[in-house]
Amino acid sequence: MAEALTNAAEFTVSEIAQAVKRTVEDEFGHVRVRGEISGYRGQHSSGHAYFTLKDENASIDAVVWKGNFAKLTFKPEEGLEVIATGRMTTFPRSSKYQIVIDNIEPAGAGALMALLEERRRKLQAEGLFERDRKRALPYLPRVIGVITSPTGAVIRDILHRLADRFPSQVLVWPVRVQGDTCASEVVNAIQGFNAMLPDGPIPRPDILIVARGGGSIEDLWGFNEEAMVRAVAESGIPIISAVGHETDTTLIDYASDMRAPTPTAAAEAAVPVRAELIGYVDDLGSRQRQAARRMTGSARDRYRAAAAGLPRPADLVATQRQRLDHAASNLFSCLRHSVQDRRVAFSRVETKLNTRVLVGQRQEAAERLRNLTLRADAGLSKTVDRARLTYDPRAERLAAAAGRLVERKRALFDAIGPKLAPNALKAELRHSQSQLTPLTARLLAGFVQNLGQRRAALTQSGKLLVSLSYRSVLARGYAVVKDAEGNLVHQRAGLSPGDTVDIEFADGDVGATIAGGPAIKKKPRPQVDSDSQESLF
Repeated sequence: MAEALTNAAEFTVSEIAQAVKRTVEDEFGHVRVRGEISGYRGQHSSGHAYFTLKDENASIDAVVWKGNFAKLTFKPEEGLEVIATGRMTTFPRSSKYQIVIDNIEPAGAGALMALLEERRRKLQAEGLFERDRKRALPYLPRVIGVITSPTGAVIRDILHRLADRFPSQVLVWPVRVQGDTCASEVVNAIQGFNAMLPDGPIPRPDILIVARGGGSIEDLWGFNEEAMVRAVAESGIPIISAVGHETDTTLIDYASDMRAPTPTAAAEAAVPVRAELIGYVDDLGSRQRQAARRMTGSARDRYRAAAAGLPRPADLVATQRQRLDHAASNLFSCLRHSVQDRRVAFSRVETKLNTRVLVGQRQEAAERLRNLTLRADAGLSKTVDRARLTYDPRAERLAAAAGRLVERKRALFDAIGPKLAPNALKAELRHSQSQLTPLTARLLAGFVQNLGQRRAALTQSGKLLVSLSYRSVLARGYAVVKDAEGNLVHQRAGLSPGDTVDIEFADGDVGATIAGGPAIKKKPRPQVDSDSQESLF
């Protein structure tokens, strides 16, 4: 079958793709597209960003080149509804059309507020807004760091207010407070101030003020960036945020140590009023001086009152001084009289101390000693004679007994030891005696010790017997009841009416007969009239 002839032009795929690309770019050269960001995963390794813009019926691919991404005021986020401005083009390799984005802005204030609220909840969940993280502001900062635009009215208001209240050294770190680089410049300023050394060539500020004038939410959006919020929270220097007017609120207001409604209020919060401080110090000084004067006057009055009740120091020592003077005046006369008395006494004794008197006294003492010796000899003789009269009969009996003992020992010796030498026997006797003597001493000591121990044990047993004896119980008012056979009666059931019993008290025994019947009840005490007073006796 022959092919049908046609006059249609023949194109290559590339030609068709390029034609479509030119048509799309010419028709939609510059467009603004509203849609929701989908599929955003951050920047590619090349620095470009790829995602999709979609609505309820369609979607379109979007790309942000690396150079434009850094200039974006609002970075793309997943799920954020935005208005993207750019150029429509195609990607011939995959037959897709896409938009090359030059700028992104939220789709209205509602979207910005939703993004702001979502970011606030995220940072709050991390604890960056906790009250415990906030530090107290220094009362008198030496150096104040201000992060703001150097050309706006904010810095002039802050400097003017500081000069009026308390002139201080101010370091200004110029930054852009609006635009694409606002957040990064403020972050660099905060980190730069924190990196300064306290004793470096440029003094480190004691407090920082981040300030900006009022504006729309888009103008203040740089102070809602996450990087700036984290830099404020991590700052080692206390920070006062003063961004916008009183009704404006940014995320760094939550992370800062204090929020001021205006930059002027921030300057007022940073330093006290110098005049008021001087007045307060002067008032404290005057009050201190008045208190010191009152205390001094009160102490002076108390001292005078106490001194009035005390005697004068001269009166305290007047009597002692007079006695000292009197003693000093009498000292020499007393010494003179004492010497005279001693001289008279020595003169009286002098006559008794010559040689003749001493010789006479010695002879008299020798005569008394001789008489005492004679009396001692006579007494000793009498004592010996009486002892002889007492012990001679005993000695005779002892000699007779010794003779009999000797005869008995001799007979024993003749019987059992004719061969024993007398020297050997004597040695044996001495040896036995030497052994017997210490044994006798030990026996006597042991007997005395044993006797003492037995005596102590007997004494202790006697005391224990007395303490455990029933007689001690009887002495406290009790009695022992025995029946006619002498057995103890323990219970009432063991007795019958008519039984005779013996009742033993501490001071003797008493016989008794059991009468039976109930026990004798005590007579009730007579009632005493409550109106009459009882007798004290």
